[in-house]
Amino acid sequence: MMMNGEQMMMMKVDNSKPRRKHFGNHLINGSSISSSSFSPSQKTMGVEAQETQETVDLSAMSLDTLPISSNLNLAMVRVLDISNNNLEMIPESLAARLLNMVELDVHSNQLKTLPNSIGCLSKLKTLNVSGNHIQSFPKTIENCRALEDLNANFNQLTTLPDTIGFELINLRKISVNSNKLIFLPTSTSHLTNLRHLDVRLNCIRSLPEDLENLINLEVLNVSQNFQYLEKLPYSIGLLISLVELDVSYNKITTLPDSMGCLKRLSKLSVEGNPLVSPPPEVVEHGVQAIKEYMSEKMTGAHQNSPKKRSWIGKLKKFGTFNGVKMTPEREGYVMPNYRTIDGLASPRYMGMFSPRRLFSPKSHFTR
Repeated sequence: MMMNGEQMMMMKVDNSKPRRKHFGNHLINGSSISSSSFSPSQKTMGVEAQETQETVDLSAMSLDTLPISSNLNLAMVRVLDISNNNLEMIPESLAARLLNMVELDVHSNQLKTLPNSIGCLSKLKTLNVSGNHIQSFPKTIENCRALEDLNANFNQLTTLPDTIGFELINLRKISVNSNKLIFLPTSTSHLTNLRHLDVRLNCIRSLPEDLENLINLEVLNVSQNFQYLEKLPYSIGLLISLVELDVSYNKITTLPDSMGCLKRLSKLSVEGNPLVSPPPEVVEHGVQAIKEYMSEKMTGAHQNSPKKRSWIGKLKKFGTFNGVKMTPEREGYVMPNYRTIDGLASPRYMGMFSPRRLFSPKSHFTR
């Protein structure tokens, strides 16, 4: 799209504030910019005079292409906002020059893909690509290892990168609601720094079995996957930091008994499911009643199962189980130099408590 001088000057540039506030008019340092403020050469050169800006804001300008001058030192840009435009692509050459980018906001455009050169953004911490038409991420995104916050809501994603849990280990928040995801990569369970995971309004059929490594996860939202999600993994009871869980409007009939171990859980949404266990009369009394019911159910239901009884004993020993009808157990596996569950909450040790291992025919605790 061709732009006249005034449109070029409407680009907002601010190196004094890392965060931007939007007002009715496009402003720089609190003053409106008009074409009379610049000489003819400045009008045609756009932002060429601004060579060392750290924050560049091109949002809500109805742009079809990016009018960024070749004289702008993109290596100095730390925050780029090109949201709310009509962009269908981001040039490979542009992303490759944003070497010190920390925050990139491209939400509400017409993007179908991200450039492969996004892998050059090794310092990127916040990426917002929501409200586009993206179907998948380029493999090179695994090089954005500083990434902490990924927002890809309202796209057409069918998969996430297989290596997301092995490469993007600093992720603290993933928001991928309103997409077409069928499953989450198994590597997701290795994101030990993850605090917030939102996968509602997708087509999720199951969650990874080994969730126990998500030791810092506080908020999990898997609601509104409707007829697709029928059960939750047993390991959900080992999410020791979980505070908020939303599984509403799915097809879940039974909550895992292990949810009785979620001591920190204070907000639980289960409406819109054909629940049988716990029954409605328990659900209506709230989250604490549900936890107590699941705790008692786990204690009683497994009295005749040595393997599962042993697992319950370990949960009690390490402070994650609050059952009230516990019968005497045989001595479980004792770690050298006994430590609480907080001390064991690492990928090295938490794998030992994987239900898949503990409930398998072969004991993984024998020597």
